Amino acid sequence: MALSLSKKIFNFLIQSGPIIILYFLSISEVDTQFSNIYKILSFNFQIIIIYYWMLREPGSIGNGHIFFAGLINDLVMALPLGTSAISYLTVSFVASYIRNMAVNMTLFTDWFTFLIAIFFSNSIYLFLISNFSKFQYDYISILYNAFFTFMFFPIFWVIFGNYRKLMRHN
Repeated sequence: MALSLSKKIFNFLIQSGPIIILYFLSISEVDTQFSNIYKILSFNFQIIIIYYWMLREPGSIGNGHIFFAGLINDLVMALPLGTSAISYLTVSFVASYIRNMAVNMTLFTDWFTFLIAIFFSNSIYLFLISNFSKFQYDYISILYNAFFTFMFFPIFWVIFGNYRKLMRHN
């Protein structure tokens, strides 16, 4: 009985891994900016998580979790409420659209369409920040962030692919 319960808990944690990581990154101020090592190196790991899991395993992360994680991120980062949530949902909706329209999904097609998701997400994010707040953002740093987010996607595509295999075996 105890072995069965511990196995169920382990399987639940494995299945909930993407949500746990998304909430952890939203709650903590752990940012994927390595500005103390390299001045321009930063990427948005939340967008990679959302895009990959909504594209490959849409049942593992729902839009409600994505929206709530975005609201938490806004509160923690002191951004206007809903800015990250709408940006994250944009990535989610692009991934859902691509998943429904794509016939053959490979790393190349996922990576190319991820560029479209980043573009729409950052466009909406900048629109909301510029029209509904008084924050001053450096457009070059946002461009670097988008570039490195795009460049790191294949690495996490492979990592998450192996994690999906682990999810299926449990």
